[in-house]
Amino acid sequence: MSKMNAIDTDTNDNQAAELLIANKNLALQIIETKKREAELVIANAELALQNSEKENRAAELIIANKELAYQNQEKQKRAEELIVANTEIKFQNKEKEKRAAELIIANQELAFQNQEKQKRAEELIVANTELKLQNREKENRAAELIIANQELAYQNEEKQRRAEELIVANTELEFQNKEKENRAAELIIANQELAYQNQEKQKRAEELIVANTELEFQNKEKENRAAELLIANQELAYQNQEKQKRAEELIVANTELEFQNKEKENRAAELIIANKELAYQNQEKQKRAEELIVANTELEFQNNEKENRAAELVIANKELAFQNQEKEKRAAELIIANQELAYQNQEKQQRANELAIANKELKFQNKEKEKRANELLIAHKEIQSFTYISSHDLQEPLRKIQSFSGRIFVEEYDNLSAMGKYYVERTKLSALHMQTLINDLLAYSRTNTTQRKFIVSDLNEVVREALEMLKEDLLDKDADIDIQNLCEVNIIPFQFRQLVQNLVSNSLKFSIPGQKPQIAIKSNFIKYDTNSNSDFKLKADHYHITISDNGIGFENQYQDRIFEIFQRLHDKKEYPGTGIGLTIARKIVENHNGIITGEGQTNQGAKFDIYIPAQQ
Repeated sequence: MSKMNAIDTDTNDNQAAELLIANKNLALQIIETKKREAELVIANAELALQNSEKENRAAELIIANKELAYQNQEKQKRAEELIVANTEIKFQNKEKEKRAAELIIANQELAFQNQEKQKRAEELIVANTELKLQNREKENRAAELIIANQELAYQNEEKQRRAEELIVANTELEFQNKEKENRAAELIIANQELAYQNQEKQKRAEELIVANTELEFQNKEKENRAAELLIANQELAYQNQEKQKRAEELIVANTELEFQNKEKENRAAELIIANKELAYQNQEKQKRAEELIVANTELEFQNNEKENRAAELVIANKELAFQNQEKEKRAAELIIANQELAYQNQEKQQRANELAIANKELKFQNKEKEKRANELLIAHKEIQSFTYISSHDLQEPLRKIQSFSGRIFVEEYDNLSAMGKYYVERTKLSALHMQTLINDLLAYSRTNTTQRKFIVSDLNEVVREALEMLKEDLLDKDADIDIQNLCEVNIIPFQFRQLVQNLVSNSLKFSIPGQKPQIAIKSNFIKYDTNSNSDFKLKADHYHITISDNGIGFENQYQDRIFEIFQRLHDKKEYPGTGIGLTIARKIVENHNGIITGEGQTNQGAKFDIYIPAQQ
């Protein structure tokens, strides 16, 4: 029994020693765990500080980006205002250029008319002087008819010489006309250069618009990145909250572990006391040893849990470090983007300065154009006064020439020689031609000076009135008029009536001899569609009016020339006229903000297309 007790005592001593060693190791592990927990707490605090610093910097970047975006919006608004102002200035410049071009053409035509009228007035003065001298001679020498006939023959020779001088003067006039055409060509080249400059300015404006679009896209990208940064910061804050919760759980577990360690120390003390009383407390020690084994198992399980959580914290720290690197990259990208934005802003500032300089130049040009426009207005008033003179003062002596030449032809017909009769008849025809020319020039000038009052009118009524004016010519030619689908149009009625009358009169004049003239007049409404691939003549809703015939026609290479003033494709002996009718037609269509075109084929007829906007 004593030996068995001794063996039991040695075994209990060995177990107690092992328990002491295990408790020491466990205490060391607990100390190491506390150190690691303290390091983790310090690391988390530093990480939280870094996160707060990064959040502050991100907030500052967001504020800076918002201010930059606001500045960009302000600059964009100013750029848009500049673009609108430039567009208005361009439109005004185009209108002024059109009016200046019209006034230049009117001045050229007026200068030409003045020269022609001055020459013809001088010829009329000379003719009137000679006529008065002849009348006096005839009254004084009524009895001396033979001598008067000899003097008349002499005067006829003088008239022939003057006719030859007039031919020379006409040759010089044709040379001057060629010089004017050359100058007109130079003006056209200058206008083309000006149009090219306007296109270049328009291209620069389009580049500005493209740059603004790119800037808006970059701003949107930055806003998206800032939103991503905000989301990432929210996720990071959520992760920090989770880590804080886990740290609190670790602190609670450590507190429990300390409490358990204290309990174990108490139990170890009790074990030391129990070792002295081993004989009596073996059963109690065995039970407590079993409890210690269970506690060790739990402790190992808790240690494993702590190691797992520490591994998760390490992974979370790596992820946080990776996120910080990503944030630094994005911050660097934002810095680069801000630098690019600053560079773009400098470029925009430079372009804005260029636009300001261009605006100054445009203002200077506008002032110059206004001066020229005022000069042209003065010239326009002179044209109006000249029109009055042409309509009254010039026609009065012309009527006297016609009257006296008619009386000579009737009353002195038997006393005139064959050449005398020929010259008197030529005088009557020339006076009639001159009266027609003056009337046509007056009609052309009225298309420029009359007030434009647009009225919604029925084309059927307008065409009927125009045909009524040509009733005798239509009956004489036995012409067929085909009127189709005419509608109501917003027009200047009396001008449009003159337009139809001129075009129908041309169709009658240039009809094929021996063939019945057939004239077709039709119209239709065209709805403008921006999505359509059709070739619209006007970029708005408009009416298309067509007047066609089966006359002698013309070659398409002359489709622009026929609308020029005093331009004729045939000799006036074959087809009489002044060469102004189609010029008046084009001017009337331009007064309606429309377009007129002509096309034809030789001996197959001609067609004139008129395009008038629906809204004036």
